[in-house]
Amino acid sequence: MKVGTDGVLLGALASLDINPDSILDIGAGTGVIALMLAQRSAAQTIDALEIDEAAYEQCVENFEASPWGDRLFCYHAGLDEFVAEWEDTYDLIVCNPPFYSEDVSSGNLSRDTARQNAALPFEELLNGVSLLLSEDGVFATIIPFKEEGEFLVLADNYGLYPQKITRIKGNPTSHIKRSVLQLGSTQTKVDIDELTIELTRHEYTQEYRTLTQDFYLKM
Repeated sequence: MKVGTDGVLLGALASLDINPDSILDIGAGTGVIALMLAQRSAAQTIDALEIDEAAYEQCVENFEASPWGDRLFCYHAGLDEFVAEWEDTYDLIVCNPPFYSEDVSSGNLSRDTARQNAALPFEELLNGVSLLLSEDGVFATIIPFKEEGEFLVLADNYGLYPQKITRIKGNPTSHIKRSVLQLGSTQTKVDIDELTIELTRHEYTQEYRTLTQDFYLKM
């Protein structure tokens, strides 16, 4: 399965300042983000959730083939059932939630709105995170920039407050497309910055190269 830029950005930008001992990747897909966090951290427990059977099987295969297989484990489950059965908390939770790109439209506005994050509604995600995150833990996610305001309002309802926001642009002249949000249970001054991926097509900025070079074979 294709490795998306959103996942790479989240895996590289998720803060490890608290030196997490336990990490959860919600909706792990084929495990790229969890693998990146295993490479970046010394966390002893890195769990992943994936509900799609094909992705789950590939995730398990990728974990087992990696140098960090003893720290990685994938559960074939949805967030709701995992929350209902799980009692432990995590120091860092990450999620690249499923959503339909704003560039893809069926031509039916109401249908597109309904499908936007139907597989894992933001409210369900935030509720699950609020129950699974440790007291001083961090939740990191990447969402469309146009959803940022609504997402932060919802997060506030679950006692999750922004600590850092990185807004992503494709190139210097493009509009902001994504927001990488890092939230916690403490209200604090929000650190906001921007990251531009490319100068021109396939000519990456030095900032993006520095951020991701440890994860690409060629960068």
